[in-house]
Amino acid sequence: MSPDERIIEKQALAIAVHDADDAQTLSRQLGWPSVMEWLTTSWSDFWHISLSAAGILVAVVLLIRANGLRSLSKMSSFDFAVTVAVGSVAATTLLSDSASLLDGAIGIAALLFSQRLISHARVHFNASVLVDNQPVVLMVGDTMLTDAMRRTRVTADDIRGKLREANVIELSEVHAVVLESTGDISVLHGSQDKPLDGRLLEGVMNKEHVSVRAPSD
Repeated sequence: MSPDERIIEKQALAIAVHDADDAQTLSRQLGWPSVMEWLTTSWSDFWHISLSAAGILVAVVLLIRANGLRSLSKMSSFDFAVTVAVGSVAATTLLSDSASLLDGAIGIAALLFSQRLISHARVHFNASVLVDNQPVVLMVGDTMLTDAMRRTRVTADDIRGKLREANVIELSEVHAVVLESTGDISVLHGSQDKPLDGRLLEGVMNKEHVSVRAPSD
């Protein structure tokens, strides 16, 4: 390599290093983390996350004990929303510097208290019509109700998977497949010699497609 070529190579290397330094400076000025900051952590962050995890876990357990068995149930769509929100608040408390342990505990307590108020309203003031989705029959016998499936965005494969989970070995065993208000799918199956009790489908959309036994007096 000639002396001129060496000079050109050194100049190119210097320019590249200068550009890299400028990029790192700009990244720091804009608040963008570097690759190493993404892949590593500091001891202070380690202890912050570890102690916050232990503290928020204790807070969640105590609050759930105080609020009762209903706390993390999935009996309604509102219960499911509260469960997801509690997890989000706990995660924010662990990883965010702006949220203290007390902030997280107060947030979770507020969510569980709101759930308690809504549950009370559902029991005593029939507030279910305001906060709950209506269950829907998706399948009767071996016939899938395509209109209901399209409206609820459920596929035939989704239903077949739930039938397998319910240990259905013949479609003739199926009385009804219901999409519940929580998003779960229930499979009512058994011998066709024993008709389905109509009381099980009270409040369920499309129940008129299902052959049921009239309740006895």
